[in-house]
Amino acid sequence: MDSDDIMMSNWNGTILGPGHTVHENRIYSLKIHCGDDYPEKPPAVHFLSRVNLPFVSPIDGKIDPMRLNVLSQWGRDSSIETILVGVRREMAAASNRKLLQPPEGSTF
Repeated sequence: MDSDDIMMSNWNGTILGPGHTVHENRIYSLKIHCGDDYPEKPPAVHFLSRVNLPFVSPIDGKIDPMRLNVLSQWGRDSSIETILVGVRREMAAASNRKLLQPPEGSTF
């Protein structure tokens, strides 16, 4: 979290890659920005760690909210934890668990 962020809008997130996938033993860093509409609307989320997933832009790491269920189906009862758990679940999904990944430690 940014010490100048008195509204607590900017957050850092971490996801530990799920076991038995190409993500196993990797640590992924994310930035999360809760805009003025939060919690009515989902925060903007982007990876700082390079990752190859269908809902993540290969250019800047931004998550496309329309391509990730936890963001496209956002509700007032959703949370930042909901997002992190949802992304990790998608990493472990059969369609994503074996995707070729950038070298560990590379960033956007």
